[in-house]
This record gives sequence, C-alpha cells and structure tokens, in this order.
Amino acid sequence: FAAEGPVFCSGHDLKELSSEDDVKHHSQVFELCAEVMTLIQKIPVPVIAKVNGLATAAGCQLVASCDIAVASDKSQFATPGVNIGLFCSTPAVALGRSLPRKVALEMLFTGEPLSAHEALMHGLVSKVVPEDKLEEETMKISQKICESSKSVLALGKATFYRQITQDLDTAYKMTTKVMVDNLTLRDGQEGIEAFIQKRKPVWSH
Repeated sequence: FAAEGPVFCSGHDLKELSSEDDVKHHSQVFELCAEVMTLIQKIPVPVIAKVNGLATAAGCQLVASCDIAVASDKSQFATPGVNIGLFCSTPAVALGRSLPRKVALEMLFTGEPLSAHEALMHGLVSKVVPEDKLEEETMKISQKICESSKSVLALGKATFYRQITQDLDTAYKMTTKVMVDNLTLRDGQEGIEAFIQKRKPVWSH
C-alpha cells in the first residue's frame, strides 16, 4: 500500500458517519473496513505498507494490519478519534496486536501522534528511511521476498498468524506439523536439494 501527497491515509470519511445516515449504513462502513484489514492477513502474499506522511485512525490501523511497514522519517501515526468523540475502537484491534499495550492506549486515549522513529522503536513499522530512499528500500524488500517460493511464503504467512494467538505448547505442536507439511511441498524438496547441490533453487510457484 502506498499513497501520494502529505497524508498516507486519514481513515474514514467522517461525512459518511454523520447522523444523516442510519445505523445500518454505519455498520456496513465499519464491517467493510474490518473485512479489508483481516483480508490483508489472509491473502497468501506478504503485504507491505510504504508510508510517507500521516497515517491516522483507520489509516494507522491499515499500517498496523500490514505484514511489513516501511516509513519515511517524516511520517507520523495517530488515532485521534477520541478528540472528536469517536474512539478508535476498531483501529485499537490492530494497534493492540502491534504495539505494547501502554503505548497503544496512550495513542488511543490522547490522540497524540507517534513519530516515525517512535513507531519503529515500538514495533508499529519495521523500518524508517529518509524520504528519498523510501521507494528504493521498499522495492529492495519486495524483490528479496519475490526470490522465495510463493507456496512456501503462503504457508509461512498463514502459519504465523495462526500460531500468534495460540499458547506456546499449542503453537509448537501446530508449527511442528507445518514444518513436516512444508517438506512435502515440491518447493520444500527443491530448496533442500538445491542447498545440498550448492545451486540456486528453481521454484515451481
């Protein structure tokens, strides 16, 4: 995900949330947003947010929902809904899973933004670079990911999000089985054979 201009994403259009619309409409707006956020983690390829500017409310939620986030050093992240009487409850789902609880709650209770470097320090983004290096760094990560097997990446991503909500013993049991399943994939065997033969693997994709 990327954007043009000084704002990466400012979240919902508040005109869609006025009292002129009914509860059914408001429910549809938030349900669609939640569907998009959960789809990001369900699709079988890594999703990268390339952030250059301000990400607020559902925009901040979008960054927190992506697999990887690269930000320019001028970016900021905020959940300012509390200041307009609409607490950022749905963004809090993604924030609470990406940030330490006290950091997430300070953002949610005050609406004050995190700088790019604060976001990096607390784990909301994976990398911060100068604005003129943002495209280059994002493409470097993308290209490195594209060198791997699509089937292996898909399995790994799905497994990561499954295990993260499980207790330790359950997570290890599940991921042990997945490692065995991974070995049965054509690309799993190709990768091991290529390593042993000291050659570059040829992925089936």
